[in-house]
Amino acid sequence: MTISTTAPILVLGGTGKTGRRVASLLAERGFTPRAAARSAGDVRFDWTDRSTWEPALEGVRAVFLVDSQTWDAAEELGAFSRLAVARGVERLVLLASRAYAELDALGSPGDLLGPERAVREAGAEWTVLRPTWFSQNFAEFPPVSDGMAAGELRLPVGEGRESFIDVRDIAEVAVAALTGDGHAGETYELSGPRALTWREAVGELSRATGREVRFTPLSDQEYRAELAAQGWPEDVVDLFSVVFGHIREGRSDALSDGVRRALGREPRDFAEYAGEYAKEALPSA
Repeated sequence: MTISTTAPILVLGGTGKTGRRVASLLAERGFTPRAAARSAGDVRFDWTDRSTWEPALEGVRAVFLVDSQTWDAAEELGAFSRLAVARGVERLVLLASRAYAELDALGSPGDLLGPERAVREAGAEWTVLRPTWFSQNFAEFPPVSDGMAAGELRLPVGEGRESFIDVRDIAEVAVAALTGDGHAGETYELSGPRALTWREAVGELSRATGREVRFTPLSDQEYRAELAAQGWPEDVVDLFSVVFGHIREGRSDALSDGVRRALGREPRDFAEYAGEYAKEALPSA
């Protein structure tokens, strides 16, 4: 199937870390992105307000999907995907999580793979992206970026390693799957080319910026107490606890070949992100 450069491509989460980069890259390559978000973007979209779903889909033939990030997102994503196919959408690309797939296999609560099944069963061509932890979360994800800005990152990850993935690589794979051939029915696990402890990653960013940031490992109990004191909802605290525990237990260090399979090149190294971080997130004085 050939995706037209004139028919809009709907990008859910179009103002977020990944979505805005997907939309920008689509535009750079001559396609017509339609960025969708709750309060900004080209069109309003809210998972909790189904009256926003159909207008966002008007004229669309491909969709980049980001779910509602709850334990039970499958029902909403399934309903939306079926509506999309009924309205003529032919291609669905889902941003999922490698950690969720691994946690589901270990029997974690909630239907973490439900969103993937919902997309596969909707009736369109589908591609699933399973990235590791984003490099850009050090600058763009408050539970991490706030600590970086304050000069101390406090997390319950111990000395567990993470094979951080650059969001720009995720966006390139997403655009390839949305617009090109050969990606239908593929599940791409996406990681960077090496695994780092969070202490090592913070050290690389500190050296790149010339600004010292300390890394302090916390116990799960200490971290949950800090999040609760900051007013985070209990279900979000539960999710963070499970995901960070996965890293702490040494289950997130594997390297994946999805970038190479999808794009025919190696993923960006964390050092490249550190250079961008130094210029954009915490520039040196």
